[in-house]
Amino acid sequence: MTMRLEAYTIEGVRRGTVLTDGSLTELLETVDELLVTDGQLTPLDGGPTIADPNARFVLPIDELIVVAAPPGTLLPIHSAWHDVLLTAGPYQLAGQMPTMPGFDAARALARPTGTFVLLAHATLSLTGRPEVGVIELPLALVHRFVVERVQSDLELGFYFPGAGTVATQGVDGHLASGPAA
Repeated sequence: MTMRLEAYTIEGVRRGTVLTDGSLTELLETVDELLVTDGQLTPLDGGPTIADPNARFVLPIDELIVVAAPPGTLLPIHSAWHDVLLTAGPYQLAGQMPTMPGFDAARALARPTGTFVLLAHATLSLTGRPEVGVIELPLALVHRFVVERVQSDLELGFYFPGAGTVATQGVDGHLASGPAA
């Protein structure tokens, strides 16, 4: 089956179609690159969208910073939701990250995790360029190894290796209660 892809990279927003037998999340965790058809690129510099309905290109997973999760993406059950503010590449993201009950950040290395972290109610903007606006993503998958800075009510240094972290009482001053249904 085919699935639409909207991915945010260093060069801009890549859109197209990928072939998968499962979910996009599973695909991102099991391959090193995506074969994208009907591809287009909207550059970050404000240039025109480059589109070609016959375009096929290979997109390495390591070039993906944020991927819009498609409708129907499964949410973890019985999660506690925490406000996070992330800086990754040219992007700033705010959203809610699920953690399992009893989550202990100090033991995060012992728990197997994938490359991408789910955020709900995400807003994405270009760092230092508020005039460009904000994109709202109901669900986003963030490449956790490219995150440079994390602000959260949890200490998430193990969760986002290499990122500077700031622990707060919640990004907007309160603890998150979870995504609205």
